[in-house]
Amino acid sequence: MDSNVPAILRFEDVSLHYGPTPAMDHLSFEMRAGETRIVFGAAGAGKTTLLKAAVGLVKPDSGRIFLFDEEITHLQEHDLFDVRSKAGFLFQEGGLFDSLTIAENVAYPLLNQQGRAPTNGTNGTEEKVREALRFVELEQTLEKYPDELSGGMRRRVGIARTVVTAPPLVLYDSPTAGLDPITAYTIVALIVKQREVRNMSSILVTYRYQDGHLLANFRYNPNSGRVEAASQDHSGQEGFKTTFMVMEEGRLVFEGSETELRSSRDPYVTKFVKR
Repeated sequence: MDSNVPAILRFEDVSLHYGPTPAMDHLSFEMRAGETRIVFGAAGAGKTTLLKAAVGLVKPDSGRIFLFDEEITHLQEHDLFDVRSKAGFLFQEGGLFDSLTIAENVAYPLLNQQGRAPTNGTNGTEEKVREALRFVELEQTLEKYPDELSGGMRRRVGIARTVVTAPPLVLYDSPTAGLDPITAYTIVALIVKQREVRNMSSILVTYRYQDGHLLANFRYNPNSGRVEAASQDHSGQEGFKTTFMVMEEGRLVFEGSETELRSSRDPYVTKFVKR
């Protein structure tokens, strides 16, 4: 990717341990605006820790982390507010509040960003909530509660809540885990759609090679309203670059394109490739 494109996330020799276990082991990488990153790795490889560290939810033992060109390595919680508001985070299972309606769940980031308690209907919040739910085709669920929706629908609500503030960077923690193949495809297709309609950069942690392949090779066609295979010219555009990463015991053991991933002879890396 063009070095003139600004970096939105940078890890410099970052290490973090949970007791004696390394969650990140001298981890370094740089992600630029417009890029999509797919992160593979076995359980305990450090994938979720990477996402949390990227927005200051956990602090490294050593190294430096920059988010939107601001070093966040040792920032206190109150100092993280502004820079963290530029990054959306989709937690595993969607992370919805069971006691709030779907509308209140989606409104929560907007109202928290504005420094108010989560009550709907102020300063255009209601329309933004409707727009976000319309984007994931769930506008009809406004007054429902999470336990009234299927697992796939809750993930879609989680996506709506994550992107309602239009953050330039979105972090997805295993958004398709536990879903059937059709529902998983729907979730990733929504991620493709919002990436291009809203020009968002993304990091997606997943166990599914299909998720990364779809993000690397499919585009949203606004004319048809569908996600379609990209043309060779379109897939080569810099603004649509997809980089694959593989983590093992906190270390980054692979970083490159899908072609390079599929060509790897490393036995650990090849476990994450569907051949």
